[in-house]
Amino acid sequence: MLSLLQIRNFAIIDDLEIELESGFTAITGETGAGKSILVDALGLLLGSRADSTAIRAGCDKAELSAEFHLADNRRATNWLREAALDVTADSTLKANSDDGQTCLLRRVMTSNGRSRAWINGTAVTVAQVQELGELLVEIHGQNEHMRLTRASETFALLDGKGNYTAALEALDRAFHDWQKTQQQLTDLATESPLSAAELDLLRYQAQELQASVIPAETYARLEQEHDLLSRGSDVVERLQSSLDVLQSESNASGPVLQSLADRLQKEAAQDKDIANAHKALTEAAINCEEARQSLESALSRIDLSADRLTKLEEQMSRLHALARKHLSDPPHLGEVLQKLLSRIDRAFGLETRRKRLQQQLTEHAASYRQAAKALHQARKKSAAVVSQAVSDLMQVLGMEGGVFEIQVTLQPDREPSRRGDDKLEMLVSANPGMPVGALRKLASGGELSRISLAIKVAGSAGDPAATQVFDEVDAGIGGDTANAVGRLLQAVAAQGQALCVTHLAQVAVCADQQIRVLKSAADQMTRVETALLDKQQRVDEIARMLGGKLTEQSRAHASELLTSALTQH
Repeated sequence: MLSLLQIRNFAIIDDLEIELESGFTAITGETGAGKSILVDALGLLLGSRADSTAIRAGCDKAELSAEFHLADNRRATNWLREAALDVTADSTLKANSDDGQTCLLRRVMTSNGRSRAWINGTAVTVAQVQELGELLVEIHGQNEHMRLTRASETFALLDGKGNYTAALEALDRAFHDWQKTQQQLTDLATESPLSAAELDLLRYQAQELQASVIPAETYARLEQEHDLLSRGSDVVERLQSSLDVLQSESNASGPVLQSLADRLQKEAAQDKDIANAHKALTEAAINCEEARQSLESALSRIDLSADRLTKLEEQMSRLHALARKHLSDPPHLGEVLQKLLSRIDRAFGLETRRKRLQQQLTEHAASYRQAAKALHQARKKSAAVVSQAVSDLMQVLGMEGGVFEIQVTLQPDREPSRRGDDKLEMLVSANPGMPVGALRKLASGGELSRISLAIKVAGSAGDPAATQVFDEVDAGIGGDTANAVGRLLQAVAAQGQALCVTHLAQVAVCADQQIRVLKSAADQMTRVETALLDKQQRVDEIARMLGGKLTEQSRAHASELLTSALTQH
């Protein structure tokens, strides 16, 4: 349930706050007062496309906020929990729900065209806001009938009302299996069979690589060894001269340092600095000895033979040639080899895999057709129920003898899809005795609005958790039909919450609450204000809606209408 709506610097609104209750709320006011702007603002909060032109003139940004109570909306509560957005951290609005199950939405649009959105104080994407918005509010606009002609809306209406979730899930699984196998076959088709000559070439290249390729780390060691051998004499000379210094009989570094350390042995216990010197000299002598041993080991391992250098150069030259041939580099030739071997393996098993996948595709297609047929039967039953419900509502809405029908046609030869094999179409006859025809071909705007209202009421009757918003869907009607629309909206709101922007007094009197929108101008600025009307204020507003002027007669008529509506509630 929408409990609070705040609008700042949006369109002609500078600062507006509206508190809402459950039940049916009528939003009334003069033409152009800004009633539909409230619906537009709510739509933006729920993820509609932002437009910087909607920012109030002279302002840098527009800010929209709303609070929803979710005590009865399990789907929205679960969505927030799964998205880790169920913790309220936004201080813009103060939650006043006793059970704490609230959701705070906020959206800011700037004059440079940027837009940001938050759910419970956490920045989110517009796509996330749209997902949540579909669980919070349904907005039915003046051109709702145009949207209802889309196939997606017909499927949503029928499947949303039908109690056949298992059939929908079975179709989804069957389609997923078929689609996955179809994609595997498509991918396999890109791998054309190899000719004998192509296969021989791949084998030759693989054998050539297998004879020469070495691991990347081994190649790195070969490079190091080659570098060392290419500078062999210089390296050996430097190693030998260093070793001579360390092991010279006259002034070998290690023995000299050890001799100095021994001289300080006795004094080390008497002074801290002498002890430190003794320790450093001893460690230096040990290090010199270790260095001597390492140099001797290195000299013993160095092979300066010309044959070894020649072999290394031949091996590296061969690896570089192979790398150029395969457009790679020596350390990665192992990966090239694996790709060649894999391609050879695939070539041998290509036809076998194709036959296996084709058999699987046939089996998955059969499972899909079976699931689609079962879903078709479930949809036909649901279509009969929804069609009758809408037809009944049409009688109430002044279209006696009118008929509505959702036609469900099975098309088993079409390519599998997530929707199944059904073609759905809304058919209607607004006049008794006339054959049904496509909804989109009806000419009367008033009939379309009423049929749209009937469809939406029938479709939303099972989901009281979402707030229903009707923006002048009663346009073009009057008299008893207007009374019927009011009672119909009253019935919808009895299950949760409904808001209706209306110019009809017959509709407004059926509301549990009435909010008046008033536009005023002062200091060359236009402002929009709202007021929750008390009993007497409602009488005056209904009287204005009936005749424009406030007289004792119009007030009496308004009072009578309100009393009558209250009695019938």
